[in-house]
Amino acid sequence: MKFHRREYRLWDAYRSKLAAAVLRGISEVAIAEGRDVLYLGAASGTTASHVSDIVGEDGSVFCVEFAQRTMRELIENVCSFRPNMSPILADARHPSTYRSLVSPVDVIYCDVAQPEQARILADNADLFLKERGSVMIALKSRSVDVTMSPASVFSQEKSILVQRRFRIIDTVRLEPYEKDHAMILATRASESQ
Repeated sequence: MKFHRREYRLWDAYRSKLAAAVLRGISEVAIAEGRDVLYLGAASGTTASHVSDIVGEDGSVFCVEFAQRTMRELIENVCSFRPNMSPILADARHPSTYRSLVSPVDVIYCDVAQPEQARILADNADLFLKERGSVMIALKSRSVDVTMSPASVFSQEKSILVQRRFRIIDTVRLEPYEKDHAMILATRASESQ
């Protein structure tokens, strides 16, 4: 909807884990105007389009997605209208395959439905995250391990991030918007910590 030449769009927390995290009171959103974001698991672009709006013309969003059909929707319905978005057909588990396509970023947003989500994020951070960058990971506990309780999965994945030199800033559960999900906000810890 447009009002006084400005576009306003619905940001549905039942369709966007980032919106759910905001409504659940996450202490900070690392994505901001002018920042460069690597978005792992962009899917058809619902949340990625909002990230594009937030970073604005001076920021960029590198959208990694491995499903061809979904990538086609992302390109046709979202990226073709947003010059600050770059679609990348690749598997987030193998960041070296798209290393030449992504410049250093301020933020990595990870929303992949895979086991080892924290490792995938950390591997990408090793290649692309700027020294004082931040990460946000939408953890799906059932994608990591269906036999463990969600709380145990979240604790395990946070431990992996800490081992990989991240400092956890905040964690929020995403119920009622997403069952058995949590959003973790972290920054790269300095060598001296």
